[in-house]
Amino acid sequence: MKTRDALSSVLRAAVEYEFLSKNPLESVQLPTDKRGRKTKAWITPAQFTALLELMPEPYATMVYVIVWTGLRVSELAGLRWRSLHNESITVGQRYYRGDWSCTKTPGSAATIAVDSEVIERIHRLKTLTVDVRAGRAVRHFKLVKSAEPDDLVFQSVWRGRPLNDANVLKRFIKPAARRLGCNVNWRSLRTSCATWMVQAGADPKSVQGQMRHSRISTTMDICAQLVPEGQRQAVRQLRAFVERSVPNVPLVFQ
Repeated sequence: MKTRDALSSVLRAAVEYEFLSKNPLESVQLPTDKRGRKTKAWITPAQFTALLELMPEPYATMVYVIVWTGLRVSELAGLRWRSLHNESITVGQRYYRGDWSCTKTPGSAATIAVDSEVIERIHRLKTLTVDVRAGRAVRHFKLVKSAEPDDLVFQSVWRGRPLNDANVLKRFIKPAARRLGCNVNWRSLRTSCATWMVQAGADPKSVQGQMRHSRISTTMDICAQLVPEGQRQAVRQLRAFVERSVPNVPLVFQ
């Protein structure tokens, strides 16, 4: 589907510039996907709390921020101190494995609501140091080398450069997740934010705004894998109705 959409976008441009008279993909019907809906991975609040306890700083705070804000890891890596406000974060660019660029979509460049405790935890990094063993010696490094407005929030321990998200995932997040018996990656952490909001009763449109999904269908994919509380209540009411109508009805078969 994504390949078709990308190719269709290119062909629409060709029509616009009169290289083609018609977009040939407009009449293409894709075959039905027989694989079924794929469940989007996410972690529970209990797993999240346990995961943080097994990770050192600043990596624990990186996980904390993504789950509580829904930021993409590239946006987290490109976060600067001037982007932090009392109860919000402004997303303006991203950094992904050596490459600086604009956000994934125009709508991703936005200011999102953030709990004040998230901001406080980020600022706490300025006060922390980490011990790194070099042979027999132990060196002490500040987690935040400089906190000027244009400096990065999350800096490499050694030289304060942008962090490599693949290394953080491999060296710290996945080993901690394995100890908990679960599989965690950056995407599942971001999905957890949306999943928790849906479970808390937030409407899909608000979740879409927080996650900055370009399509509501992306948000609905997350909503669709969760059973709404109203539906659970309806099932409980059904059970109560049957029990009132037929006392001692065996609902569990031996």
